Amino acid sequence: MKAFLAAAAFYLYNSFISHVPLYWLRHAYLARVLGLRLGRGVAVHMGCFIAGRHISIGDHSVINRGTYLDGRQPLRIGSNVSISPECYILTLDHRVDSPDFAAEPGPVVIGDYAWLGARAMILPGVELSEGAVVGAGAVVTKSVAPYAIVAGVPAKPIGERPRGLRYTLKYFPLFNSDVTLP
Repeated sequence: MKAFLAAAAFYLYNSFISHVPLYWLRHAYLARVLGLRLGRGVAVHMGCFIAGRHISIGDHSVINRGTYLDGRQPLRIGSNVSISPECYILTLDHRVDSPDFAAEPGPVVIGDYAWLGARAMILPGVELSEGAVVGAGAVVTKSVAPYAIVAGVPAKPIGERPRGLRYTLKYFPLFNSDVTLP
């Protein structure tokens, strides 16, 4: 019965509540019903799919629309992290060499000021260090050094970001648009 109620709570969020254009309602449900830890000024946009309760998001981070957050194993997202639309962050996969399709878990850590481009994919066990940038469409299979810029499939270093970042993210578009209030 407990598993059924948990599944129903996630179904309700993923199918209905994540599509309601009210940040306060989505955030209250994520924190109070699903038990996620959300920092101050977090913006979880419409249409994000949440799997599992082991998710914490630091202050002023933006999780853009259509992102898949896999919290079946620990997923820690730092502060001022920008996750662009339709990213996939996975903490559980299957071993390709396993005859019985064994699960292979791996926690994911995304450091402060990291930035994921649209449709990037982060695989289990990866750590994106502080200030790391993942190019759009990249598949990150290995941990990324601080301030490194990676791109491609699989992702490889292509540059470095300047240090000393000090911005505070605040991106709360209206409804399911990119329109913000002035």
